[in-house]
Amino acid sequence: MPESAGRRTWGIPLLNVMTLLSLVAALYMAFIYAPRERIMGEVQRIFYFHVASAWLGMIAFLVVFICSILYLWKGRLVFDRIAACSGEIGVVFTTIVLTTGPIWAKQAWGVWWTWDPRLTSALVMWVMYVAYLVLRASLPESRKKLQFAAVYAIVAFLDVPIVFFSIRWWRRGMHPSDMVIDPQMIQALIVACIAFTLLYFLLLRVRLDVQRQQDRLDHIRRTILERE
Repeated sequence: MPESAGRRTWGIPLLNVMTLLSLVAALYMAFIYAPRERIMGEVQRIFYFHVASAWLGMIAFLVVFICSILYLWKGRLVFDRIAACSGEIGVVFTTIVLTTGPIWAKQAWGVWWTWDPRLTSALVMWVMYVAYLVLRASLPESRKKLQFAAVYAIVAFLDVPIVFFSIRWWRRGMHPSDMVIDPQMIQALIVACIAFTLLYFLLLRVRLDVQRQQDRLDHIRRTILERE
């Protein structure tokens, strides 16, 4: 068996197991290990998955940004494919953020939604990357389309640092800039972020496998049409 095949055979199950174990650990840490918050009660436990999803959304869009630059520089299709797949995953995680946020906000602030700087910039980020996916799906496949999508992704990434630093730049927001929380809560958050990071890499690997199969199918279809 070739060495690359051996790595593939053992790599995927190992990543699956690590992701499963870390997610189980994250659930245990969030719902059992971490103490109950005095004011918000049990709803505060959304915090661990809300923050972890926000972290992974920005990481996914960072990958889109880097791979878009690499595609424009090197012209290799693999970078475009990684950018597209990571963008899809980032939109999923950001959707989780925008869904869990209002549930937590209702208990913490008494409202489902407020135009807080971080919430607003996160919503703008979500819209921009949904537009990125729509752009890729609507334009016909061509090198020009991939270049245009890469340029758009680079520009869209400008909102990601705004989301991250918004609570420091605009202190009028309802998100606290400096939180003092129980050490057990910090530990639970770290485990949740690790679990979601592993989940991201697993989803990215699976999505890239699907994309490779789709590319092969498209190639076969074009070959058949050319012969007819």
